Amino acid sequence: MKKFIANNAAGYLFLLPWFFGIFGLTLYPMAMSVYYSFTEFSMLKPPEWIGVENYVRLFTNDARYLNSLGVTFRFVFLSVPIRLAFALFIAIIMNQKLRLIGFYRTVYYIPSLLGGSVAIAILWRQLFLRDGVVNAFILELTGWQGPAWIAHPDYALYAIILLGVWQFGSSMIIFLAGLKQIPVEYYEAASVDGATKWQQFLFITIPALTPVIFFNLVMQMISAFQSFTQVFIISGGAGGPIDSTMFYSLYLFITAFSFFEMGYASSMAWILLTIIAVFTALVFKSSSYWVSYGEGR
Repeated sequence: MKKFIANNAAGYLFLLPWFFGIFGLTLYPMAMSVYYSFTEFSMLKPPEWIGVENYVRLFTNDARYLNSLGVTFRFVFLSVPIRLAFALFIAIIMNQKLRLIGFYRTVYYIPSLLGGSVAIAILWRQLFLRDGVVNAFILELTGWQGPAWIAHPDYALYAIILLGVWQFGSSMIIFLAGLKQIPVEYYEAASVDGATKWQQFLFITIPALTPVIFFNLVMQMISAFQSFTQVFIISGGAGGPIDSTMFYSLYLFITAFSFFEMGYASSMAWILLTIIAVFTALVFKSSSYWVSYGEGR
């Protein structure tokens, strides 16, 4: 044992930061979060064990929580498909042999680098104010004065969805990499057989890209369920107007750090983890019916 320790001491020394990260910053906080989810814990006094009351309260006595679920589901089911479709559309254009194509690819990727920042969220909020650039453009184009998009409960969520779609760069890059792996001979053979561009897209591009679509779908879905920064800034941290942008993660944050109900917030966090896990498992389960890995399926 001493010889083993002596031979591997340097390796374990270099692994110490990783051990600290995985145990001290990940596993231990997760274990404590599970415990707190079964307690009433305000951070001002020791946690008091209450069993599953937090979980029962979530679904039977908290209308704001149920509303946050609905808002988050609408955001995920609208923004993710639109973002992936738009990313694929731009990737196909960026896959053409055009002058300065490298420059264009960089420009289209920039929103994904900036989109999650506080500055962009503030800029987006200013764009969609009643006297913002968006309404000025609409007024100039149509003569119609648009509403205060961010301040109107019927439109606020869609402004945030538009911001989510605008951050398509990472998906576009992955789609572009997938497009470059499709042999050109497939398209040449299809053209000889008289296939149109649309038919080539449906019967060559889409089937060949299904593994990439699957990967992007899972990653973007997980990310969308956890959206926080943009909605926090745009809604002023309150999920308004009238809770129309009260995302799940935002309500969890407010519960924990505004109302100091840390036990209740912990139960919300584990419900969110369960929701993400279930939807991810469903996508994986469905992949056997629509994802092709070149095995003749």
